[in-house]
Amino acid sequence: MSLPKPASTRPRNNAKVAAVSGFVGSALEYYDFFIFASAAALIFGELFFAPGPSSMLLSFATVGVAYVTRPLGAVICGHLGDKFGRKKVLLGTLMVMGTSTFLIGCLPTYSQIGMAAPLLIVLLRLLQGLSAGGESPGSSSLTLEHAPGHKRAFYTSWTMSGIMFGIVLSTLVFIPVASMPEEDLLAWGWRIPFLASAVVTVIALVLRRLLEEPQVFEEVKESAEVVKVPLVSLFRHHWVTVVRITAMSLFTIINTIVNVFALSYATSVAGIEKGTVLTVIAVANLAAVALGPLAGMLSDRVGRKPIFLSGLVLQMVMIFVFFSALSAADIPLIFVTGVLLIGVAYTASNALYPAYFPEQFPVKVRYSGMAISLMLGLLLAGFAPAISEALIGGDHSNWIPVAAFAAGACLVSAVATIASPETYRTPTELLGVKCSGERAGTPASTAGAEDTAIRDTAIEVGGRPDGAK
Repeated sequence: MSLPKPASTRPRNNAKVAAVSGFVGSALEYYDFFIFASAAALIFGELFFAPGPSSMLLSFATVGVAYVTRPLGAVICGHLGDKFGRKKVLLGTLMVMGTSTFLIGCLPTYSQIGMAAPLLIVLLRLLQGLSAGGESPGSSSLTLEHAPGHKRAFYTSWTMSGIMFGIVLSTLVFIPVASMPEEDLLAWGWRIPFLASAVVTVIALVLRRLLEEPQVFEEVKESAEVVKVPLVSLFRHHWVTVVRITAMSLFTIINTIVNVFALSYATSVAGIEKGTVLTVIAVANLAAVALGPLAGMLSDRVGRKPIFLSGLVLQMVMIFVFFSALSAADIPLIFVTGVLLIGVAYTASNALYPAYFPEQFPVKVRYSGMAISLMLGLLLAGFAPAISEALIGGDHSNWIPVAAFAAGACLVSAVATIASPETYRTPTELLGVKCSGERAGTPASTAGAEDTAIRDTAIEVGGRPDGAK
């Protein structure tokens, strides 16, 4: 079997193109995904469900149904991505997301077609979930494999910055829409953000076509080490890693609790203007866009675990402070705590997982492992708004159970992180080997000799195991 070329010999422009494409593609795809969440928090309860006290709970549930199909999307996209390549799958995820989002903007409402309206919107939301199940894991895996070994977290962090920027875009679009007269908003105004997705989808497709397959994947493919059924290999050799990363990803409920539940809570309970709350969310996520790459750079220097864990601990504290500010309707404090919670604490963990999670899998099952583990964890995040609505038990001043729920999820993530290996100094060619004892198509008994040869080659070329000068 031919030895892979060290990471340092990969063309640097491929890493930059992958990072830019990851940022723009994720931003535009998650613009589509999160305009649905904003609409569900503000207006879908009135538009697509029968009038009654359960309409808001049902509207929140439509946010969660996408997270049901995200694991299925992860299985499908992971299989195709590990077997045939990352690029084609990522083009497909954009097409599915863009089409389903555009069609949501064309849907008739409950008053027009009755029960068919919620059924149709759930169907299209499920398609959004299929697409999202493959998007960020695929983009993260591709960027990771293109990146220089000593800058993997920095380059992959742009995927998460793109996702956060997508949230900013979706939120900013809804500020003028939510400010429209109620009659116009419910009649036609809500459709504008969804129909506009057609334009951004075309832009993302054009950019993504510039991508190349990572060299490390091409070498695995050329040496006939691509497994026939990645899912089987994943759960046969790497099931412990799947369980661990699923637990590590539970902290993502902070995202949906703040961007969906807190939006509804602040407007309906604290009496804060919709535009004000949307601005808070936009500013907090914009801070995350800027700070994400900085968190990635720091973890490339000091390690994944210290930064990831610090973010989790800070989230456990700040979620209580944030909800306290919301319940008091203290606008300046809401801005400050929102930025600290999302822009700093959440970003310290969120910006790292596109590197840290796939680094724990070998290349031949990396897309599948990253996608399936993450999407299983995100199931809880998807239903977090509905769970939070149920936790307050009709007493909308009772926010403490919601904050405790979020903090508990972060605690589970922290325990799983402590049990995870540190990967920031591991050469790209050796990622996932130590955890599994298995290298792409190579028995565990012979893997050690080949891994030593790879490490020696990398040291000769770059002076360090990761190829860094």
